[in-house]
Amino acid sequence: MNENKWALVLGASSGFGEAVGLELSKNGFNIAGVHLDRKNTMPHVEEVIHEIKQNGRKTLFLNVNAADEEKRKEVLEKLAEEKVAIKILLHSLAFGTLKSFISTNSHDEGITKSQLEMTLDVMAHSLVYWTQDLIKQGLMKEGGRIFAMTSEGGTHVIPSYGAVSAAKAALESHVRQLAYELAPLKITVNAIRAGVTDTPALRKIPGNDRLIDHAKIRNPHGRLTTPEDVAKAIVAFSNPETAWMTGNVIGVDGGECVVA
Repeated sequence: MNENKWALVLGASSGFGEAVGLELSKNGFNIAGVHLDRKNTMPHVEEVIHEIKQNGRKTLFLNVNAADEEKRKEVLEKLAEEKVAIKILLHSLAFGTLKSFISTNSHDEGITKSQLEMTLDVMAHSLVYWTQDLIKQGLMKEGGRIFAMTSEGGTHVIPSYGAVSAAKAALESHVRQLAYELAPLKITVNAIRAGVTDTPALRKIPGNDRLIDHAKIRNPHGRLTTPEDVAKAIVAFSNPETAWMTGNVIGVDGGECVVA
């Protein structure tokens, strides 16, 4: 087993990031996790770290804002110091403004310029910046796999989801461009479009209960997607034999998206 095989997970403490980190650790990967947690959620972070170590793997978790340029540099400097080889990058950042563009309420002017720009920066553009720096510093080389979490909301309208929808659409565009530019380096880039999944991020969307109920009816399997469904798929897509699969938006949703 390659003891220096690492996955870098952005958004490692909950939801998809947590599940993917745990599943990859079961499959021989050490986990470098970037997360942003307050004191009250840190006990759960410690539980995640403990479970990864129980799987016999190393961890390096850093509680910083993944969208902050200086913090990104600090994380990558730390990884370089540890001489890690990043085989997988998972971008699973779910922090944005859930607010209507246009408001008819005199007490609410709708989304602001800074809120819209922040949402796209965190949930889309940061993928480009992390990838740029990983390549520049030689932390990811031939055979690398980059995955970014998208959603059906990137092509559909959901109330209060406009900024996140724009971010997901931009993220998918960035995936295509990065796939094109990284092909000569034999690094693949794909977006994972999960079905409706009960995560902390979903619970922040206004009307999430209706989304959940509709998804259970719509999904051919009669249930929601789980973070573990996505984690197992990413492990499979990380196989060396998937080197020709790049630039895609891959549905991991049990067929949910094909049902009108």
